[in-house]
Amino acid sequence: MADGNPDDIDTSDTSDDGKVVRGIRFVPADPQAIFDLLADPAQHATIDGSGSVQASNEDSPARLEMGAKFGMSMKIGVPYKMTNTVVEFDEPSLIGWTHVGGHIWRYRLRPVDGGTEVTEEFDMRPVKGAFLLKATGAPKRNAKAIEATLDRLAEHFRSTPT
Repeated sequence: MADGNPDDIDTSDTSDDGKVVRGIRFVPADPQAIFDLLADPAQHATIDGSGSVQASNEDSPARLEMGAKFGMSMKIGVPYKMTNTVVEFDEPSLIGWTHVGGHIWRYRLRPVDGGTEVTEEFDMRPVKGAFLLKATGAPKRNAKAIEATLDRLAEHFRSTPT
């Protein structure tokens, strides 16, 4: 929240040698309510700003926990399925998952006056071929998707009382 404005967002791909793209947004809800939404794979399509997340697979757990595997129906041009594994879990402040690509999608939640500071990260540090992701424009695309996802997350809680 760069200037103290709760709607400020800061996306950057310059941290950690450009291997972490992150966005930060104030969300008018407590961390537990946001965590509950993030820990429910069936809700991911509701907030996804990339347009690629279509739905959770029927065999996905109702609630995520450390080590949980969950499948998502995706579409970037053509439909496909992706299996994710929760690799970071500290309720209600941190949840992150990875898939075959090796990068981590992570959410950090920090309570602030009137709600939560939500940080979403696309972390390419675990990927051996991160330069390929950069060469294909993934950081820029994901920065835009993160901004849109955080917008949708904030709007969800503005319109849905917690």
